[in-house]
Amino acid sequence: MNRVDHHRVRLNGTELHYVAAGTSGSPVLLVHGFPETWWVFRKLIPLLSEHHRVFAVDLRGFGDSATAAPEHDSATAAGDLGELITRLDVGPVHLAGQDISGATTFRVAATRSELVRSYTGIETGLPGFGAEALADVTNGGAWHIGVLAAPGIPEMLLAGRERAFLTDYAIPSLAGSSDAFADADIDELVRTYSRPDAFRGATGLYRSLLSEGDELRKLAERKLDLPVLAVGGFSADFTPATLRQVATDVTAVHIDGIGHYVAMEAPDRLAAALRTFYTGVDAG
Repeated sequence: MNRVDHHRVRLNGTELHYVAAGTSGSPVLLVHGFPETWWVFRKLIPLLSEHHRVFAVDLRGFGDSATAAPEHDSATAAGDLGELITRLDVGPVHLAGQDISGATTFRVAATRSELVRSYTGIETGLPGFGAEALADVTNGGAWHIGVLAAPGIPEMLLAGRERAFLTDYAIPSLAGSSDAFADADIDELVRTYSRPDAFRGATGLYRSLLSEGDELRKLAERKLDLPVLAVGGFSADFTPATLRQVATDVTAVHIDGIGHYVAMEAPDRLAAALRTFYTGVDAG
């Protein structure tokens, strides 16, 4: 990735790593899910940075950011993002969160609206609005959510097996195309998830997923009144249906023929959808 600059910033009692690309246009902040880091946007960043200043962050406890404390949660992660946007000093951003970062990024949009120009949810849901069902294994939910939400269990079961977890389960079970992740992509994810305590960030966000429904419903009593884009891949209507419950101005885009990892599987189509949306917001 020779077209991005790497940065580290100390804030909110931690240190975050983020990358930046582009020199002009309205700012975009991309926020990853699990099992991901900023790296999953490596194909998307060059496409967006032609017209925007683009930033992609490693959340606390992920990638090359500092590891998280055992009590980590989405409220803490949202505080980190709010402070990061302030430190970037580029004005309100087009904020995009995917997968498990949905609650974190929604919190920022709901509580720090002065920092957010638009909000995009990519293949994500919200606790209190149906996301908890994803953990219900009796009705087709994913077993890994319960594993990751239990403190100490990911380290017990996954430490030393990061590559097998990614290549034998996490990616093939959710990707719609076998070539979405190259060997170099796997190597990069294994590198960061092999760090000591590297699963604490995910543990905090998944534990939040199972416990913060009431809090997010309270936040959503006043719906977002900024422009919202809901992007669905293989889950199709799940993200749009969720965001229509918490926002008044929602545009839905379905990228068909792919799985869950939209930025890796269909970067061109995702970039086109984002650019069209951002152009309309900026003009409006």
